Amino acid sequence: MGHSQAEKAETHQRIVNLAAKRFREYGLEGISIADLMDEADVAVGGFYKHFASRDDLVVEALAAASFEMDGSLLTKQRTLKKSIGAYLSKNHRDNLEDSCPVAALVGDVSRSSDGARKTYTDGVERRFAGIAEQLPDEGRRQRHAKAILICSACVGAIGLSRAVSDADLSDQILKTVAKQLSDIFSKND
Repeated sequence: MGHSQAEKAETHQRIVNLAAKRFREYGLEGISIADLMDEADVAVGGFYKHFASRDDLVVEALAAASFEMDGSLLTKQRTLKKSIGAYLSKNHRDNLEDSCPVAALVGDVSRSSDGARKTYTDGVERRFAGIAEQLPDEGRRQRHAKAILICSACVGAIGLSRAVSDADLSDQILKTVAKQLSDIFSKND
């Protein structure tokens, strides 16, 4: 007895959503297809009924994680200062599976396939655009340049705060970068 197209699509999306979380949590190479399929409650042999390759899953999972951020509290606060504060928070730092894929996977994607890098790039561009929308209107190029700086500082700060072994230093990185960015770019908030 075969599965309906709707069931197949539902299973496919469940695998993609799970992979989006686990890749952010463990990295692109940190979890096996067998473990993902087991957690999704799908036989490992069924993987190729849904994806032509592991890279196809990576690309879809990156896209899913990136689009998830489009409406996330990490990116859609009322003011730039609040957005920076949400992004550079302990909660964001400590919850990798729901974190921004730009920060969580920057090292992994830099060594990944062209397809994965293209999908990641699209997500980065959307992050820049979202930040630029929160900046005062002073010309598209100037806002875009400032958005690149803000995003790069936030991604770097989250990465460093996750990597250091000293909890106090980790907190200090988040607080310092958030304050400095807010002081520079959020004069009217």
